[in-house]
Amino acid sequence: MQTLSFRNDDEMPILGLGTWKSAPGEVYDAVKVALQAGYRHIDCALIYGNEAEVGRALTESFEHGVVDRDDVWVTSKLWNDAHAPEDVRPALKETLSDLQLDTIDLYLMHWPVALKPGVGMPQSPDQLISLEEQPLAETWAAMEDLVDDGLARHIGVSNFSVPKLQSLLEDAERYTPEMNQIELHPYLQQSDMLDFAQAHGVHLTAYSPLGSSDRPDNMKADDEPVLIDDETIASIASKHDATPAQVLISWAIHRGTAVIPKSVNEGRIKENLAAADVDLTDADMQVIAKLDRERRYVDGGAWTIGDSPYTMANLWDA
Repeated sequence: MQTLSFRNDDEMPILGLGTWKSAPGEVYDAVKVALQAGYRHIDCALIYGNEAEVGRALTESFEHGVVDRDDVWVTSKLWNDAHAPEDVRPALKETLSDLQLDTIDLYLMHWPVALKPGVGMPQSPDQLISLEEQPLAETWAAMEDLVDDGLARHIGVSNFSVPKLQSLLEDAERYTPEMNQIELHPYLQQSDMLDFAQAHGVHLTAYSPLGSSDRPDNMKADDEPVLIDDETIASIASKHDATPAQVLISWAIHRGTAVIPKSVNEGRIKENLAAADVDLTDADMQVIAKLDRERRYVDGGAWTIGDSPYTMANLWDA
């Protein structure tokens, strides 16, 4: 399995199992199947509501000798309601307790958005806190302390634009972000971000690499394009005796980005892992490069309700 190398020479497997939208009752089996199949990278988040079940699967897999803890890379994320510096450590402690781990390999600020404590998804604008009131740099400083204290080996961000990432790179005191986890797929290629990240030593992880067709209906548009059904992707898949999903995963790997497809189906979990062996040609990559539509499936609309301090323009700096 190809890996991404971090500054202290830690190696993160480039292909991992995503757990967003994996329901309790299903994610436990999915993680156990994935580890048995050869996955060594599990992506989690407190807001997914399933970390306790992931933790049970991890612990049982370690105890039964399926894999050693040191050989599994586990990522989790700080939710938006814990951006106040005093709330960062307790949030990670909760995640570590649920995951039954002593330290997390990578801890990410989930969104460049702040919510009032205890808010999962905001129902009214007054549940959101502006970045002027709760600056990202203050949250980041508290995350740096997690590394100093051995609770997180690496820290990074998620859903950050180039300007926000640039700002944090300048504001960081001891540890700059090593990862930005963002939506990446052929319909949203984010080439400017890829170039910027590579130039500044920041890795990218592609979420929703298959187009997230199973996300909640309230996040969907009536006429949205369905990435997994794209004819060009299907043609390339046929040429390589692969599935469209495997081509989409392989595309991410060929760009040098980590990728975390989600599944709770044993067959698809194994099929997704085999995508690492799909060898796309330069010609394939050039054809796929023409598919970019700048189409976000996860657009952050939940943060822009009413007279929220967040708008699509200031969220994505577009």
